[in-house]
Formats: sequence, structure tokens, C-alpha cells
Amino acid sequence: MPHIHTKAGQYDHTVTAYIVRTDGDDPKVLLHMHRKLGMLLPPGGHVELDETPWAAMAHELTEESGYTLDELMIMQPPIRIRELSKVVLHPYPIVLQTHDITADHFHSDSSYLLLASGEPSGVPDDSESLDLRWLSRQEVADTPGNILYDNTRQTILMIFDEFLGAWEQIPATSFSTGSPA
Repeated sequence: MPHIHTKAGQYDHTVTAYIVRTDGDDPKVLLHMHRKLGMLLPPGGHVELDETPWAAMAHELTEESGYTLDELMIMQPPIRIRELSKVVLHPYPIVLQTHDITADHFHSDSSYLLLASGEPSGVPDDSESLDLRWLSRQEVADTPGNILYDNTRQTILMIFDEFLGAWEQIPATSFSTGSPA
């Protein structure tokens, strides 16, 4: 999806999925070669004006990785708000950050940590990158900076070193993609 906000100084809300496979000897993270940027990135994209961040995550996952929410677990902190009346709760991201796209356009991103125990049931959309790579911690650490942003590398290394052992796994379908009733 193109940028929603196009005036100087505006921010788009985006979502990112750090998907880690846990069914092998070593955990591996999914990255794809972004067609326009020529950089390895996790799946993700813009939150459209008519959807929640979690709904955006659901459709970006399917479009860019072939996974659906029912094939994944999401990592959540052990201490968290689990229920509130008259609202739709969304999962806690592992990081909320804002980065520049150009000198006068920004993305505020909610990044989620998801676990997969096998291959996706679907395939990425033809309009998305088909260069998908499962990388180990060491492979991420060794990937050159000209194809992997430092902040992406730092996030992935933190996932491998800290989050996988500290946060709880719950079904990704535990959260609604809809609006409050």
C-alpha cells in the first residue's frame, strides 16, 4: 500500500512481523528481500485507515509470508492487561518505534514477535517479494549492513537473546482483528 499521509512531516502507522521458526535445531527468523529497497526486512506494511493494527498485521502476514494468524503463536509479556470492558485489546508489540523514510516522512511502527512451528499453508502474493530467507542468529549477525538495517539486526538479536525465553506464547488468534462492538 502507498503512503497514507503524503504531506511533509506526516507519519504513517505501520506493523512489522518478526516470525521465528522453532521447529528446527536452531530458531530462525523470516526476512524477505524488499523489491524497492533492496534490503532484507521482516514482513509488514501500512495500517490502512479502515483497519486496526492487528487487522493490518493479519493481512500483511498472508500477503508477504503465506502464514495466517491461526498458524502462529504470538509472544506476549507475562504481566499484561488481559481484559478491558468495551474495547478490543491488541497484542503488545516487542517494540514501538518511529523511523524516517525520507527527510520529511516517517513511519511509526508496531513490531510483533510471532512463532511458527512449520511452513506456511499459503504462498506470498505475486506482487510481494518471493525472495524469502530463514536466517539463524549467527546468519543475522553476519549479514552485511548494505542489505540489513542495523535497527532490524539489533531487534532480531534481542529477540534471539532475550524475548524467546522471557515472553509467553499464546495463539495469535487470541486477539480480534475487528472493531469494538
